[in-house]
Amino acid sequence: MLLYTSVCEAYSKAVKTAIVDHHAAVDSGLLLKLPFSTIFEYLQMLQIISKPMKDIGPRAMFYLAAAVSDFYVPWKDMVEHKIQSGSHILDVKLVPVPKMLSVLRKDWAPLAFCISFKLETDSNILLNKARGALEKYNMHAVVANELSTRKEQVVVVTIDDKITVQRDKSKADDDVENPLIKLLSQRHSAYIEDSKRMR
Repeated sequence: MLLYTSVCEAYSKAVKTAIVDHHAAVDSGLLLKLPFSTIFEYLQMLQIISKPMKDIGPRAMFYLAAAVSDFYVPWKDMVEHKIQSGSHILDVKLVPVPKMLSVLRKDWAPLAFCISFKLETDSNILLNKARGALEKYNMHAVVANELSTRKEQVVVVTIDDKITVQRDKSKADDDVENPLIKLLSQRHSAYIEDSKRMR
């Protein structure tokens, strides 16, 4: 199946470059895409991937870019058949998704370098929530995103500091991910070196 799309001319070069780079990363084995449909599939895949990563210790990096969902319908509450339209009222009970970051850090890959993300609409609570996630889940870094500015800048919160990362506005096709990945790669490399010294 072919998919065609139209892009505003001002962005066509950037979009083409992104698509070519994406295909190159997938073709060279640098990017592994694992599709999933349910929270159950996601959590199972995270566990399956994480456990072998334990063997490579600090060289492993988890870049857990977003919560799949904050709430879900538990498996035991799922209906087996189609819900009939004649039903007058439909009550759906949602429960919080289990927080697996602490399990990842404690059990599945305790020496891996772990980065999570925190997205908020209120800038007044964003950094406190990011610091809370850093401590609660024992992350090495939390990328704090404010919904309205997330494409322009993010703040990387670590135990020692917070660093504002911005896209290079002098480059029309630049995005915040470029300097963010560079910073996180540097932090990961430093973490690997620190781990070697501690042995």
